[in-house]
Amino acid sequence: MQPYELSLTEAAGAIGDRRLSPVELTDSLLARIEATEPLVSAYAAVTAESAREQAAAAEREIAAGRYRGPLHGIPMALKDLIDTAGVVTASGSAVRAGRVPDRDATVAARLKQAGAVLLGKSHTHEFAYGLTTPQTRNPWAPDRVPGGSSGGSAAAVAAGSATFALGTDTGGSIRVPAALTGAVGLKPTYGTVPRDGVAALSWSLDHVGPITRTVRDAGLVLAAIADPGPDGQGRGGDGTNGHGAHRAHGEPDLRGVRVGVPVDYFFDRVDPQVEAAVRTALDRMAGLGATLVDVAVPLHRYIQAAHWGLMVPEATAYHATELGGAPELYGDDVRVLLEAGALLPAVDHIRAQQARTLMRREWEGVLRQVDLIAAPSVPATAASVGQQAFTWPDGTVEGVADTYVRFSSPANVTGLPALSLPVGADSAGLPIGMQLIGRPYGEAALLDAADAYERAFGPAPLADVVGHALVGGPPGPA
Repeated sequence: MQPYELSLTEAAGAIGDRRLSPVELTDSLLARIEATEPLVSAYAAVTAESAREQAAAAEREIAAGRYRGPLHGIPMALKDLIDTAGVVTASGSAVRAGRVPDRDATVAARLKQAGAVLLGKSHTHEFAYGLTTPQTRNPWAPDRVPGGSSGGSAAAVAAGSATFALGTDTGGSIRVPAALTGAVGLKPTYGTVPRDGVAALSWSLDHVGPITRTVRDAGLVLAAIADPGPDGQGRGGDGTNGHGAHRAHGEPDLRGVRVGVPVDYFFDRVDPQVEAAVRTALDRMAGLGATLVDVAVPLHRYIQAAHWGLMVPEATAYHATELGGAPELYGDDVRVLLEAGALLPAVDHIRAQQARTLMRREWEGVLRQVDLIAAPSVPATAASVGQQAFTWPDGTVEGVADTYVRFSSPANVTGLPALSLPVGADSAGLPIGMQLIGRPYGEAALLDAADAYERAFGPAPLADVVGHALVGGPPGPA
């Protein structure tokens, strides 16, 4: 096994035991980047020289007995919305081309303090306003999209060119690409992870979270970046600076866990192979001792209207100055959405806020009956590059972005924590994800349940990127 193939947890154990050096691990990841980027294009920028310097510094510190913890010496990628001092952060847009921040975002600073090594900045759909990440290809099939907007982060993890990555999630932009690339993606409870120094899409819907190879990896990253809870001990009361501690020990066991299975919405207009994989995963959870409970999805008719009613005007407000000064620098798809936001009446935004309050109350009521809700992460697997829509058996034609956001946006509107876990693949070998949605600040419970499943049935493998032929030419320009 090459070092780049190690999960964060495995690599941390090897570094902590002095069986692996941060320099060796970083060199392996940089070589993997060189091998996979012509096919995948996960990175907007690779900071190889500084990565080697950081790895060497970590190696010296560890040798001197100053080990900082499980992220020390671990190579990572940060989405190109997250400010990094001295490194270009352009948000995937010509509007901010060449922009170099003079300070780190809080999450970047926390990872630096934990000793993580920055490999580079991963591609995003322009200003995170999209669900495909057109600069990047899916490592499982270069003729397919990786999802978005954190497609570069997910593709890097799935391709083995980053041990972990951070993404952002406004309508599913961590969970969608994680599901489509076979990674684990965690959107924490709204407000759990600070967003200062991160370019906004929608202030009231944006979240920052990890994309990793395993569930345990996601917990380790979350513990490093999350704010402590009101008691200063982590909102889970587990003594960590965040929500990442696992309480599960021994054999995988879900006894006593009540899993809500939606009887509506989440299994409407869904690819049969996706539904079959998720229902098999639910049966597996029951086999581990979980109790499956049918639940109705509250106010599901209004989810998409509320999501768009919140996001669109907030995005336009954030971009008002730049849009007014240089609209031609925006991509056509993003500019049209931003211009449309200026036409939305204020009363509609207020109604969307009222709807969100009602939805949050109703969803939290359902989650008093069950410990978590399990459903497909997305209705379909990865679309072909250039594909505009999915056609469902009932004749409904649905745009790719609308399809992908449909199952993920409820957790953004309500602010509830949600995790996407790989649970299989379709007949073309494209990954399928199952989404777990939990109670407010219930990240530890989500991680424990997902970890039990993963320990019983195994994590997804890395994509065999180098084994693919280049289909349809290289990925699009950065």
